[in-house]
Amino acid sequence: MVLSKGSAEQKAMCQDAINRWWWPSLMMFGPKDSESTNSDQSMKWKIKRKSNDELRQNFVDMIAEQVKLLGMTLPDPDLKWNETSKHYDFGEINWDEFWNVVKGHGPCNKQRLEARNKAHDDGAWVREAAVAYAEKRKIRETKAA
Repeated sequence: MVLSKGSAEQKAMCQDAINRWWWPSLMMFGPKDSESTNSDQSMKWKIKRKSNDELRQNFVDMIAEQVKLLGMTLPDPDLKWNETSKHYDFGEINWDEFWNVVKGHGPCNKQRLEARNKAHDDGAWVREAAVAYAEKRKIRETKAA
């Protein structure tokens, strides 16, 4: 909100963030219900109370109104209020991009894996110390018995 009411540069930063995150935000609810392998079971077991499509629609309806209040726009030329359904219609999501990310071929996957591997390597001393401590304690307990 602060950025959207700030200087021209701040407003541009706000709009840029909205443009970058709009489609990934819609993807975060998961694939379409017709393509979601676990959605029906999760609904049946009451793990989920709403389907991916329902959650996504609720999000679009809420965010479309909030973005208007900010004086910003969503990067979807197909976004429009549907008087019949009382929901916003929105454009088609690029599901190829979604599945690429899910399968580990996303734009930041290499950096994410490098960071994870570095953290694992940097933590080797902690694992080694824990093993040494456990062995030392086991020897102490064996001697005491």
